[in-house]
Amino acid sequence: MLVEAACGQCQLGLPGKGCDLAVRVAGRAYFVTGTGIDSHGDAHARDGFCNTIRQARVQGKVVDNVFNVSYFELVPAPVAAAPKPQP
Repeated sequence: MLVEAACGQCQLGLPGKGCDLAVRVAGRAYFVTGTGIDSHGDAHARDGFCNTIRQARVQGKVVDNVFNVSYFELVPAPVAAAPKPQP
């Protein structure tokens, strides 16, 4: 399924200190087990999980209010178009 993925604390409003990977499924955010925030690049980079909400393809299920992921693939971020040269 396609979900939103980001830092639970910085982007999705989940409680706690630090930065932990979370997904939003059907409008509800859950912390993730089975993969970590730093397993998918620098969380504090411009396009990282602490600074933006990304799309991910995932498989798993919610157990005890945590999304237990068995598959997690980050969808590539769109590439910004280069500025057009001025005549």
